Amino acid sequence: MGVSFRQHDDKKWEYRITYKDPITNKRKEASRRGFKTKAEAKHVSKEHEQTLLDGVIETKESLKQYLIDWLDTHRKDVVRKNTYLSDKNAVQKHILPFFKDITIDKYTPKKHQALIDHMDSQGYSKRTIEIVHSVMFNAMKKAVDLKQLKYNPCVGVTIKGRTKEKKLKFLDSSDISPFLKEAYKYDYIYWIFYKTIIETGMRKGEAAAIQWKDVDLNNGTISINKTLDFSAENEDELFGDTKTFKSNRVITISNGLINDLRFHRSYQNQNKLALNESYYHHLDLVLSRNDGNFLPKSTLFNSFSRILKKLDLPALPIHSLRHTHAVLQLEAGNSMKYIQERLGHGSMSITADVYSHVSKKIENESKANFENHLKEINY
Repeated sequence: MGVSFRQHDDKKWEYRITYKDPITNKRKEASRRGFKTKAEAKHVSKEHEQTLLDGVIETKESLKQYLIDWLDTHRKDVVRKNTYLSDKNAVQKHILPFFKDITIDKYTPKKHQALIDHMDSQGYSKRTIEIVHSVMFNAMKKAVDLKQLKYNPCVGVTIKGRTKEKKLKFLDSSDISPFLKEAYKYDYIYWIFYKTIIETGMRKGEAAAIQWKDVDLNNGTISINKTLDFSAENEDELFGDTKTFKSNRVITISNGLINDLRFHRSYQNQNKLALNESYYHHLDLVLSRNDGNFLPKSTLFNSFSRILKKLDLPALPIHSLRHTHAVLQLEAGNSMKYIQERLGHGSMSITADVYSHVSKKIENESKANFENHLKEINY
């Protein structure tokens, strides 16, 4: 490796480094100019030499192309599908629209901070900003591993954003019976779908993916080991991984739900006989349309909204039924650890943060228990 210096007509200095490319083994040159003094050029050239010695290859690849390749090579079919889709959304919705035509070698800590500040100014929550930061951090870390960058420009950023107060939404226990009665009147298949979620705490994608081979009615258990991708373009992509590894679980079900599912199996068998080859036998879905195909997300959303509206209940997401199950478990006196495992949360702290002090019934009982205890100790 050799270094030479020269002064141009404008009195500015340039350095030129001759080196061997570690991949192609060919001789290459790297140069920079515009330095006011030779000493300044020497100082910067030493840093540049060290970068080349470390095997870092300067690249003018666009950030857009790099991130597209990173998603395709290092995320797709490598991480869980939900993680890949979340990363892809962050890249397409937030990162690329902000930076447009920048090259990867020009991505600096200052520019990364600018992205964070911009998202904060647009009112995004701190959690959303953290997700976008994490995506860029991982992408740039891989660039460092691939010797395309010397350091990760995302290190040391100040994460901003507002922490939005999460108000837990769920059906009050007094509203569950009217809700299910109205659901049954709306359509039996939605009744069994929603009742199953209320009694098991499954996510809607998990419930939609349950197959009869996952159900053991004799022992009263359901194995949750996949989720249904409502946006899948073909059947090969219909079933995907659960949200996290902890989401894979086997849960017990009540005798009431066992009986409901026994009836439901008979109901489906009648549909299979009636529809014959038109029935989607191969999907083996438990909670399906009458022809055995999966229930579209839009029909679930519409039915849920209409049932709530019919009862003059506030608008809620279907996910609120999962929360409803957790609150029922708390009201029944079950431990956070039990609820964590049943819901498939990664840690008990997640369960505790979400569900502590959410039920008026629990709060009133706790208050009564405390007052009774004070009386017993003659306080």
